[in-house]
Amino acid sequence: MKNRVNGWIIGSRYYLPCFIVGVLLLIIGIEKSSYPTTGIGSILLISSLLILAFFRDFPRKISAGDREFVSPADGKIVEIDTANEDDLYGGRCVKIAIFMSVFNAHVNRSPFRGVVKKVLYKKGKFINAMMPEAGKQNESNTIWLETERGAIIIKQIAGLIARRIVCNLSEGEYLEVGEKFGMIKFGSRVELLLPPEVELYVKLGDKVFAGTSILGRFL
Repeated sequence: MKNRVNGWIIGSRYYLPCFIVGVLLLIIGIEKSSYPTTGIGSILLISSLLILAFFRDFPRKISAGDREFVSPADGKIVEIDTANEDDLYGGRCVKIAIFMSVFNAHVNRSPFRGVVKKVLYKKGKFINAMMPEAGKQNESNTIWLETERGAIIIKQIAGLIARRIVCNLSEGEYLEVGEKFGMIKFGSRVELLLPPEVELYVKLGDKVFAGTSILGRFL
């Protein structure tokens, strides 16, 4: 698998400055017995650790079977639907939506093996990603994946706080099951559109983890 995305590196521009300034203020505050300076330094240090936790990107063991597909994101399943006609998919499909809170790891992974046929970024709003309309109105990045079991669409959707979608994919690239391809910063939503001939292992409200949670299998 290619290492297209590294959450630790992507997040370093956020947590490292916060950590460095926090340490400096803490040292100055202690030396000068300045409680306000020490307090600000402590807050910045704690903040840097929280930001670091958001960008965590530990290795994960992918154990899906030959016909099984995995979750593209960490989070909570907030929508499962079967559409008779979906304009984006171009026909009947099964839709699974996952809400990623600020407490989840935000690296996205491929649900199944296949070839990237198209990647399309779209500007949009930043309404609450828990809402179904966020999928149509918010900033998004859509990936069309051609697989041996049919077309799969992965849609990265920015949320109320998220303002930056990362996707390191190009047309024609091959993705393995569970391979990292991008992330969405600070709270978001990922939608997965699948062929209708699938059996789901999950239900509304389930917590899932990118790459390790098996959502279902192709029939």
